[in-house]
Amino acid sequence: MSAPRPLSLLDFVDIPHGLTASEAMARTVRTAQAADRLGYHRYWISEHHSFVGLASSSPEILISHIAGATSAIRVGAAGIMLPNHAPLKVAEWFRTLEMLHPGRIDLGLGRAPGTDQVTAFALRHSRDATGVPDFPQQAAELIAFLTDSWPADHPFAKVVATPVVDTQPELLMLGSSGWGSAFAAANGMTSVFAHHMSPDLAVDALRAYRRDFQPSELGSTPRVIVSALALATHDPDVAEDFRAGWALSMRNIRRGDTTRPTVQDIRAFRLSAEYAGIAAGLAGRAFAGDPATVAQQLASLADAADADEITVVAPTPDHEAKLASLELLAKEWGLVSRRVRP
Repeated sequence: MSAPRPLSLLDFVDIPHGLTASEAMARTVRTAQAADRLGYHRYWISEHHSFVGLASSSPEILISHIAGATSAIRVGAAGIMLPNHAPLKVAEWFRTLEMLHPGRIDLGLGRAPGTDQVTAFALRHSRDATGVPDFPQQAAELIAFLTDSWPADHPFAKVVATPVVDTQPELLMLGSSGWGSAFAAANGMTSVFAHHMSPDLAVDALRAYRRDFQPSELGSTPRVIVSALALATHDPDVAEDFRAGWALSMRNIRRGDTTRPTVQDIRAFRLSAEYAGIAAGLAGRAFAGDPATVAQQLASLADAADADEITVVAPTPDHEAKLASLELLAKEWGLVSRRVRP
């Protein structure tokens, strides 16, 4: 199967039990380099705080490291949780990244804290730390800093986000509900929907986005990216491990456990009555198994959501299975391999 849509990858920088953060980051670089070589379009890092099983608390730093270790793939954040940061500082981070890697940097915005409420308070030191009522104002400030478009009478009109660069990072709006897509539509932004978090809401939210899109300096036409849990493999056990691993991770997070399950943990969970009760419900949420089938499921999701691009989410402690999946999906999707620097 071939498809005209670009295929991208979202990474949480998982730290499986037994690995150090440095070792996990080395695996992430290997994954990004493989995606670069295989012709994937983007490689995104998420922002999560106080998750001991993830090394993605500072995507703005990791982006520079990954972009420096790759050649052509776009690298960015999906996302930067804007309420955690000052808009000027975010603009400075991403203009600096664009200076270092022109034409390759993405800035996806989110309005969630990427953590629990106590950690959100520690990040923001505000009585409003657990809410996001001023997100539209923060986003407007960020856009003005990135585009140098402050009204002449605004107090920040003389403030410049430095360094001044010739190109801009691509600005996108993330969401797992209708709110993010509606905000993207109202502001002429690309909408990125987390199907892996809210599969039941994705299609309706993205159709509404296209219907309500308003052109702006950020975009003249609607553009949709949808993310999905996916792992291509010829091994049925690996496919079931992937589905069970996601379910176990989500259950553990709800219980306050932010470590990442091992392969042994996942296989034990697979045998439990708890998993037996939820396994069937994962069928439309986690696409895992035969490569041609997984590719077709991703294409069908993109068709239903009228998406221009698919972003694969593949969290698993089995790194070799993840690398193999990238190869298998690239072949099924019809990606064209690139020459990359050694």
